Amino acid sequence: MLHDSNTEETNYEIFRDCLAAPVLQTSALTSSTPARRRAVRRRKHIVKAAKNSLGPSDGEGNPAEELAEFLDYLAEEIFASFPQDLRVLSFSAIQNDVHLAEKYNDSPSSHAIEAIVSSVPLSVPDSFQAYGLLQTASDLPSLLTSMINEYVSAATAPPPIWSTTRASACEICERDWIPLTYHHLIPKQTHSKVIKRGWHEEWRLNSVAWLCRACHNFVHRIAGNEELAKDWWSVELLMDRQDVQTWAKWVGRVRWKAR
Repeated sequence: MLHDSNTEETNYEIFRDCLAAPVLQTSALTSSTPARRRAVRRRKHIVKAAKNSLGPSDGEGNPAEELAEFLDYLAEEIFASFPQDLRVLSFSAIQNDVHLAEKYNDSPSSHAIEAIVSSVPLSVPDSFQAYGLLQTASDLPSLLTSMINEYVSAATAPPPIWSTTRASACEICERDWIPLTYHHLIPKQTHSKVIKRGWHEEWRLNSVAWLCRACHNFVHRIAGNEELAKDWWSVELLMDRQDVQTWAKWVGRVRWKAR
C-alpha cells in the first residue's frame, strides 16, 4: 500500500535519527586524532567507518560525508530487520489496533529484540564496537532496546494541536514577510461525509496549513471541498501537483514595494 510505503520511509528517517544521536555524540567527544578506518561491505559497496569522523581529515575523502554514509548503512541494515508492523508503526495504527497498541506500549519484549538481533549482519555490532558504543557484541540487545524505545515513542507520538503548528512562512510559496491564514486541509463542510465514507480518521480532521491569502485562494480554485478532502489533504500532496508548483514559483517572486 502507498500509505504503508510512505509511513515506512518516514519511520526509517526517524530511526536513523535515533541511531545517529549516540554515534554523533561519541564522535564529537572523542579525540581529534583520526582513528583506524574500518571497511564494511554492503551490497558490493564499501562503507568506511572512522571513529572520529567529525575530526580533521587524514586527506582522504570527506569525514562528515563518510560518517553520514555509514550511518545510513547501519540504519538500513537494522531497520530492515524490524518486523513489518514495527516498520510501519504510527499513531493511527495503534489507535485502530488494540493488540498493536499493547505490543508496543511498553519496551519491546526480549524475544522481539532477540529476533531483530539475530537478523542483523555481524558487521553491525562490529561497527558499534568500533565507535565505542559496545564493549562486546553481547551488549547489542541493550543498545538496540534503547534506540527502539526512542523510535517507537517518536513514531507513535500523537499529532500536534493544530493551532500550535503556525509556520513562519507560507507553506506553498515560502514568502515569510506576508500575513498568513490557516487553510483547513480537510474542509469543515466535508467532515461528516469524510467520517461516514472512511476517507480519514477523526483525529486528522482539524489539520491545517498556514498559507498566504493568495495561495489560500489558489488552493480553493484548483479543487472543490470534497476533492480537497479526499485527494489533496496535505501540503505534500498539494505540492506534488504541477499547477501548484508553477503557481508557487511565480507568486514567490511577487513582492510589495516598501511604502
